[in-house]
Amino acid sequence: MKLNKAKRHQVKLRIGLSGASGFGKTYSALLLAYGMTNDWSKIAIIDTENNSASLYSHLGDFNVLVLTEPFQPERYIKAIETCEEAGMEVIIIDSITHEWSGKGGCLEIHERLGGRFLDWAKVSPRHQAFIDKILNSKCHIITSVRRKTDYSMDADMNGKTRVVKHGTKEETRTGFEYELTVNFELINDKHLASASKDRTGLFMNKPEFIVNSATGRRLLEWCNEGISLEAIEKEITECETIEGLKKLYDKYPSYKKETHSLIMDRKKQLDSLNQQVIPNKEIVQSKTN
Repeated sequence: MKLNKAKRHQVKLRIGLSGASGFGKTYSALLLAYGMTNDWSKIAIIDTENNSASLYSHLGDFNVLVLTEPFQPERYIKAIETCEEAGMEVIIIDSITHEWSGKGGCLEIHERLGGRFLDWAKVSPRHQAFIDKILNSKCHIITSVRRKTDYSMDADMNGKTRVVKHGTKEETRTGFEYELTVNFELINDKHLASASKDRTGLFMNKPEFIVNSATGRRLLEWCNEGISLEAIEKEITECETIEGLKKLYDKYPSYKKETHSLIMDRKKQLDSLNQQVIPNKEIVQSKTN
């Protein structure tokens, strides 16, 4: 157990978009992703919304993985892994609602097991594995979540009343938004958004705005202010002593999982070099004697 100085290392973004149907979640997600990559070919969208991503093919040559029912957590995990293996930089999951309440999703799995409280002991680990895959992915991930729809009668500036659609509760397991870097709530069909959760401090308590590629660029700039994994890997490969490797391992605790194998490989190289140096020293000593 050891205390370390607080540092914001370079991170992968976990962004949420929630809103009622028709509020622009897919479109906003694609613009966000483009702002983060500036390369449509590095964007993949896992589409569970009946090929809705194809409606925006005019934006650019992004990649689409159509995910159909049953929407078990494991199929989502496999879809994410497929995108990772293809070298994507940003993965859009549109939407994660089906993993929870869709055909074959967690609620249906629970019901098939009997619907008892104790049956969650079998379902919750499967859902958590899906959440963990999102959190631990090497890609930036944008998730969209449906909100249950409600309607109200609102008066406009001229005093005329009209029916307005609202999004209410998110249709996924409670607490998901707390895992995210930023969670944008799309509040109406004009695509206006506000931040309901914001670890960056860029959007919280700010006026409502339209999510676009500039939003993605701001998030990426915030993300890149930290220490990059590439810079840490460079330090490891250039390290000349075993003691130095130990210090690097302790210096970046949040990257221990990613750097462990590289540190071990570098240690083997240094051990091999040290074994070669010792015999050479003995030869020199014997000659001088």
